[in-house]
Amino acid sequence: MLLPRTCARPEPTDPMRAGPNRHPHRHLHRHRRPSGSERGSASLEFITAGLILLVPLVYLVLAMAALQGGALAVEGAARQAARVYVQAPDEVTATARAERAVQFGLADYGIDAAGAEMTVDCQAGANGCLTRRSTVTVTVRIRVPLPLVPQVLSLRNGSSVPLEAVATQTVSRFWRAG
Repeated sequence: MLLPRTCARPEPTDPMRAGPNRHPHRHLHRHRRPSGSERGSASLEFITAGLILLVPLVYLVLAMAALQGGALAVEGAARQAARVYVQAPDEVTATARAERAVQFGLADYGIDAAGAEMTVDCQAGANGCLTRRSTVTVTVRIRVPLPLVPQVLSLRNGSSVPLEAVATQTVSRFWRAG
């Protein structure tokens, strides 16, 4: 018995009905399939490239945070030292109070005040720095170490960033000794 032509097998020229072995894009799929030795290599490459880019970025964030904290600490310490200096009753007390203000200001940010330098300059009047309307300038210098640098063979000094802040205050025109 002969079957009608409509029920016969599809023509091989039709790409969608070509059969299992006659896929029209078979040659494209052959190149996409990784061999057994390359399976999983994309994820390994992604992890490796991610670590290569992520580790320096994390270190950069840590270093910038340490430097920003140091900059805020030295600025606050200088400003507070200048304020307490101009409010002191005499120059000996003013210097002691200013040094203590620097120590507290740096300690608030977790910076060791042992390496800090403080200098006081003023436009001295006839009676010294603490005269009415004289200007007192306090300069504070520190070195902020970069994070995660070992303390081997004095490498710590070479891998620290010097920071300096200057603050100026004017002695009140109502100031009076003692």
